[in-house]
Amino acid sequence: MYARIAGKAAREVLAEAWAGRSVRAAPPRVTVARPGSTVTVRVAVDAPFPADLAGLARAVRERVATRVVGLTGTRVSEVVVEVEKLVAGGAW
Repeated sequence: MYARIAGKAAREVLAEAWAGRSVRAAPPRVTVARPGSTVTVRVAVDAPFPADLAGLARAVRERVATRVVGLTGTRVSEVVVEVEKLVAGGAW
């Protein structure tokens, strides 16, 4: 459940980042750990290049945390965003 919510939230942010570009990337890969009463989420993404990578990672972190808390009521202790691949192409 947590992974589906986090994946959808990350895809929404990434769709905005990829808008207007001629290439697309793989969907985000999400893993979740639930130590105790909190959730830790790790999201691996392919990011467009050039782009504001720090801003993109921040937006993914914020949206994932907000959605998970909002839909499940579970506190998110950490959201780690890993840029696995930079994909060149298209306008920025």
